[in-house]
Amino acid sequence: MDSALVVHRLHFAFTATFHYLFPQLTMGLAPLIVICKLLAIRHPERGYAEAARLLGRLFAINFVFGVVTGVPMEFQFGTNWARFSRFAGGVIGQTLAMEGMFAFFLESTFLGLFLFGERRLSPRAHLLSAVAVFLGSWLSGYFIVATDAWMQHPVGYTAAADGSVQLVSLSALLLNRWAFWQYLHTMGGAAVTGAFAVAGLGAYYLLRAKPDDDQRISAALLRTGVLAAAIASLWQLFPSGDRQGQLVTENQPATLAAMEGLFVTQPNAPLVLIGQPNTDEGRIDNTVEVPSVLSVLSYRHWNAEVKGLDAFPADERPDNIGLLYYSYHLMVGLGTIFVALMGLALLWLVRGRLTQSRPLLWALVLAVPLPYIANTAGWITAEIGRQPWLVYGLMRTAAGTSHRVSAGNGLFSLIGFMGLYVLLAIAFVLLMTRTIVRGPAEVSEHALPPPASGEPAGAES
Repeated sequence: MDSALVVHRLHFAFTATFHYLFPQLTMGLAPLIVICKLLAIRHPERGYAEAARLLGRLFAINFVFGVVTGVPMEFQFGTNWARFSRFAGGVIGQTLAMEGMFAFFLESTFLGLFLFGERRLSPRAHLLSAVAVFLGSWLSGYFIVATDAWMQHPVGYTAAADGSVQLVSLSALLLNRWAFWQYLHTMGGAAVTGAFAVAGLGAYYLLRAKPDDDQRISAALLRTGVLAAAIASLWQLFPSGDRQGQLVTENQPATLAAMEGLFVTQPNAPLVLIGQPNTDEGRIDNTVEVPSVLSVLSYRHWNAEVKGLDAFPADERPDNIGLLYYSYHLMVGLGTIFVALMGLALLWLVRGRLTQSRPLLWALVLAVPLPYIANTAGWITAEIGRQPWLVYGLMRTAAGTSHRVSAGNGLFSLIGFMGLYVLLAIAFVLLMTRTIVRGPAEVSEHALPPPASGEPAGAES
């Protein structure tokens, strides 16, 4: 593989992976903030208002770092991937512009109202600002996912005389069926991240609490996080994960074969639970597998034939089968663990025993990083699985780079980004740590005073 191509791919992979650490949490926290605000109106004495206020501060920190790390990715389309931009800009430029003009401004504007308007707005008006932030963040996610979905399954375009593609149907682009299920799966992953973070935060506060501490905020966070995480984890397996897998089966069969480590076309194809792909000899070693299950999952029939990698020319297969196989299995394995852990936590919560179970509380705290790993593995699966295509079936990855940016130039800027992002990571950890450690005390100190005698609770201040 061309050395410049390798550097350009590593460069974008690094900046995209680092960037997505932040929006996956903001998109995951946004609906939970709305839920806490709703519960605060119905149960003002149970700590939900303070929980929403704390989550809003964590949201704001992640939002700022998401913006800072997202801007360079836009420029990379022109610096490192100029031929791709010239080829596909007439299509993906629409969704990227819509994300910036509509969703980002909606989210950022109402985030300011949510953070600084609580004392000036009625509870219901403040709730509406939280809803607007939620809609903005999730709308932003849709436009980005629609862009990537077009690269996975291009629709609504026509070839121009200069060799580029131009958009002929905005509705086809926005209503791409690949975008629909990819979006639901992506946002489900963000919801898992946000819910695990909230549950872990509540568990952390309970573990460090003293007997005479007010534990209402901790309990509110724990209840909200565990219930949301249990629902979101199940959603990731079915239906969103299943439907996304069906799309891969129908449209990218070589990707499916590589994901599952299936080297030879066969009926009654087994589902490999554990194994090591041996690409040199075209087989998978040391397997633990379940007979015929891959056929059922792929085609809903025990005897269905599933195409292996041997059915595709070498230059049409994903170019890193090992990484694709392991990232996919890591994502699925962690998803299964999420369902088991949150199912157990939900059971203990319903029985009223969760707050006293220190081992389970510690498990919730230690599990907070795992959704980040699972989401990263999921994006690696999607992007490595599309290879060797940059736009599936239309443009090869090797044809999309910038001719004038050498491997040395790309490596120099990559090292620079790494150094800068180390400093950003340190700043992020310090800000998050300070907010988390001091959070309950600060949000309680800034709680709204009770309404004056004769003043209705929902009146404007």
